[in-house]
Amino acid sequence: MVLCTQIHASQMMKSLRTTLGSRIQARGQGLAEYALLLALIAIVAVVALLFLGGQVSTVLSTVGDSI
Repeated sequence: MVLCTQIHASQMMKSLRTTLGSRIQARGQGLAEYALLLALIAIVAVVALLFLGGQVSTVLSTVGDSI
């Protein structure tokens, strides 16, 4: 009876470690995906500013002068 309880407890602990490990790995994977998405958005914003920076500056100067 004691041996059966020990085996059952051992199986439960193994299952708990597997479940917790999966959750930690999934959380880390989610954070990595968010970081990659944020980096991609930042790169797109910088490239857009490089190409459109002069035009935006001209428009803002015109608006500022008219005020």
